[in-house]
Amino acid sequence: MKRPTLLGQAAIPGSSRKLKLYQGKDDCSIVISGGGELMSTRKHGSEDALGTLPCQMFKNSDTANVLIGGLGMGFTLAAALAATGRGASVTVAELVPEVIQWNHGTLGNYAGNPLNDKRTTVYPGDVSDLLRDPQRQFDVIALDVDNGPEAMSTAENQWLYSREGIMSALASLSPAGVLAYWSATSDQPFAIRLRSCGLRVTEKSVFAHGTKGTKHTIWLTCKL
Repeated sequence: MKRPTLLGQAAIPGSSRKLKLYQGKDDCSIVISGGGELMSTRKHGSEDALGTLPCQMFKNSDTANVLIGGLGMGFTLAAALAATGRGASVTVAELVPEVIQWNHGTLGNYAGNPLNDKRTTVYPGDVSDLLRDPQRQFDVIALDVDNGPEAMSTAENQWLYSREGIMSALASLSPAGVLAYWSATSDQPFAIRLRSCGLRVTEKSVFAHGTKGTKHTIWLTCKL
């Protein structure tokens, strides 16, 4: 069997670790040095759900202003575009420049090249910068920047899951907006933290691929 081909690698800002993009016979995967596979084009069911579910919850999805934290392989972005109308706008923040390049290249084909959609805007930086900006407001915020509340890639990512980070996201949310988080596993303390910030919380367990095997967690929240 042919071994996967290394297409590129990238340093993670604020971390000593690297991301590596591999292409196999029919798929691509991104692995993190010292931590194994982060994502794969074969298993993106929960990434699809992160893009779809919060947009479906928002009543005016045809004109929603959406923020996605973490481009990854583009599946969450593609799902959000599919779940919203022509009048919507979707900003995707990605910290690693090479990940954006990969999605403009070979990797983009797997998700249908969502970066080419005229409704898409790419912010090449940390999504926390946008959440800290008092001039910005979004109807849907979907965050998938790490493995979950126990941030694995960089220590900076932990801010997003802290009370301060949650409150910043809440301040960036429109009155009827939806805030969603992705995680590889469930995390009860984080769900409690969300509720303590004045959010109504629904926890979804979603298959990574198909209808069996590994499940990931998505928290869908809105203001009380």
